[in-house]
Amino acid sequence: MSESTNDLPVKIATRHLDFFYGSVQALFDISMDIPVKRVTALIGPSGCGKSTYLRTLNRMNDIVGGTRIKGSVTIDGADIYSDGTDVVLLRKQVGMVFQKSNPFPKSIFENVAFGPRIHGVRNKNRLSEIVEKSLRQSALWDEVKDRLDKNAFGLSGGQQQRLCIARALAVEPDILLMDEPASALDPRSTARIEDLIGELRDNYTIVIVTHNMQQASRVSDNTAFFFEGKLIEYDTTERMFTQPQVKQTEDYITGRFG
Repeated sequence: MSESTNDLPVKIATRHLDFFYGSVQALFDISMDIPVKRVTALIGPSGCGKSTYLRTLNRMNDIVGGTRIKGSVTIDGADIYSDGTDVVLLRKQVGMVFQKSNPFPKSIFENVAFGPRIHGVRNKNRLSEIVEKSLRQSALWDEVKDRLDKNAFGLSGGQQQRLCIARALAVEPDILLMDEPASALDPRSTARIEDLIGELRDNYTIVIVTHNMQQASRVSDNTAFFFEGKLIEYDTTERMFTQPQVKQTEDYITGRFG
């Protein structure tokens, strides 16, 4: 197992990361480097710590009472758990898309414009530019451009998830965290999300949690295998899926896990 999988610049680094929900330890001594502008997949069985780890990267776990962390998480070399960290700005830099699409009960336009408004954008023309750009980036513009004033709940499940991706992109993050973004979608919508990840990878550092081994192999450059809160193996996706170094990893990827 290596902390880094290649020679690309490191965007996110965790060192000796332990995480606790009250007295229960959920992550154990996680050290890994996530390279810039690549897709890193986190795989492993349910309850292994993948989503907990993902949420340490933008401090989403802070909203859960009784949690604590040891070790460090740095983005571009800056410790995001330092006392001086502005968590609002951190979450602008590190966007997140959840397993279940969660559009606001607002129009399609207002869903995408929400983040920029929070961060001070008031000019209507500028907001319109941001909304169009974000919807184009999320491959949704052509489907909704004539009904931007309609409620987002009128969209299909796959469209709602792409709207949530557009909403995350609207505040111009550097990093996009995706927690099983296609698990609740039909195969066609899943394929659209996977294609979208492929289009975004050149401009964003993406970290995705997935239970789907085929999806991990299709969309990611690097893969990390978690088990019982520990990082078991981390390497390029090609090597992980063809030459895993740890038997647990091989068993999980091939479906013999247990």
